[in-house]
Amino acid sequence: MTQTVSLMQLPVAMGNLDAYIQTAQRFPLLSDEEEKALARRFRDDNDLDAARDLVLSHLRVVIAIARGYLGYGLPHADLIQEGNIGLMKAVKRFDPERGVRLVSFAIHWIKAEIHEYIVKNWRLVKVATTKAQRKLFFNLRSMKPGSETLTPEQANEVAATLGVKPEEVVEMETRLTGHDLALEGNPDDEEGRLAPIATLADSRLEPTRVLEAREEERLHSEGLHTALSTLDPRSRRIIEARWLAEDGGATLHDLAAEFSVSAERIRQIEAKALKSLRGVLAA
Repeated sequence: MTQTVSLMQLPVAMGNLDAYIQTAQRFPLLSDEEEKALARRFRDDNDLDAARDLVLSHLRVVIAIARGYLGYGLPHADLIQEGNIGLMKAVKRFDPERGVRLVSFAIHWIKAEIHEYIVKNWRLVKVATTKAQRKLFFNLRSMKPGSETLTPEQANEVAATLGVKPEEVVEMETRLTGHDLALEGNPDDEEGRLAPIATLADSRLEPTRVLEAREEERLHSEGLHTALSTLDPRSRRIIEARWLAEDGGATLHDLAAEFSVSAERIRQIEAKALKSLRGVLAA
């Protein structure tokens, strides 16, 4: 269906969403016989125009289904686009000989694609990884008796119905009822209010942290100095020139010329010296 997607030239649910919905509503519904004829042309002859007509006649179905997922805070246009992908997958797999209308067959594929998109992109959902958790995620809203927080008894009932743990129901409800907070604030805010991020303390500047960092740096420096003192003069010179020089370090060939040996010999000395340093520093 990848080729079909590229050739169909479907209307895109971006920009003016109202105009897209009006356009989608203009495509005529198909009779049972028309639907079967188009499906057979696509199945038997790979007729992309037939597949396009099947998709266009069901765009309104995708719009209606996508509207039911607006409560998750994702753009309606994005939900429609994902649903359209599911619709095209359904058209590719549709068998007109089974006596089932395309709309009934396509609903599963449309919802599956939208579900996958929501789970991957919704700002709070990272827990819905198992099949049971995904079922909980998509059914908890409709199963709640009201807008109030679930009581322990209600949470137990939902858990029993969906086959999950009561604590998972409580956690998911917390996620669904939570709200994002923009740390950076609104750049167009003219009232001069501080953004939440401005009130957060930088733990790196906390006095004890600063002292700990300085002490750690001192110990590291002293430890490195002690470790270097265990090397022979040539090895120490190579390590300092290769790893501790402020100008970016000497090359193997530079040091080979300095000690009148091959670059490979300098590499061997360097490797042995580094191994020795690691041993001393780890002790």
